[in-house]
Amino acid sequence: MSTAETSKIEICGIGFSDLTPPAAAAIAADILARPERSAKYIVTPNPEIAENAAKIPALLQAIAGAELVLPDGIGIVLASRVLARRKRVAKSLSRCPGIDFCSALLAICAEKGHSVFLFGAKPGVAQSAAARLAETHPGLVIAGFRDGYFRPDEATAVVAEINAAAPDFLMICLGSPKQEIWACENQAALTNVKLAACLGGVLDVYSGQTRRAPKWMQKTGLEWLYRLLREPKRLFRVMKIPVFLARVLFGKGEKNK
Repeated sequence: MSTAETSKIEICGIGFSDLTPPAAAAIAADILARPERSAKYIVTPNPEIAENAAKIPALLQAIAGAELVLPDGIGIVLASRVLARRKRVAKSLSRCPGIDFCSALLAICAEKGHSVFLFGAKPGVAQSAAARLAETHPGLVIAGFRDGYFRPDEATAVVAEINAAAPDFLMICLGSPKQEIWACENQAALTNVKLAACLGGVLDVYSGQTRRAPKWMQKTGLEWLYRLLREPKRLFRVMKIPVFLARVLFGKGEKNK
């Protein structure tokens, strides 16, 4: 399936790609197999990001320019179910967590020899994640890594560093909305990258700094609760889920694409 053939479901002005993690990884792998280096990028909005996009035009523009918009977060799935029941969209979405998509794609990269650059998180995290991924994915080519802390006057040098490494796949983990806006604004400048993906905190997980919820919580859509229990300071962010769902309930304009 090509990106042109991927159906989308619009929720609150965002067209979400109707894909599972393996299907999304297959499309990404097809892009990586092409010779051109166009720095197409993928985003993975959850309800918090969707809510912020309604208030931050640059974020909404960045999401609209993405090659794929993967529904990360049970709130997005629940919203699509509500709209499907009301027959405002044809069907509900399957959840496509960014980390599950990324793990599936990294397995393909290791098999096919595609190189990867890890960009983001606190100092030392990307390096640790690279070392662990090299162990868990034999054959994975690590083109480079760097943390996500840089001054505005270093922005051009960061892009040059990534281009010099010439990665096939660039993992951007700067947190939202910074990562999406950065990917959009630097797409033309990333002349030596085939594909990028905005992946939030996946480097923290891959490095071992953060643990994912147990499998049963992932499958039942309670991963947000696990993260809240471990990080109570996330309460304000979690509260955006019901706010988003309320906007879906009373909003208009959702449609299939």
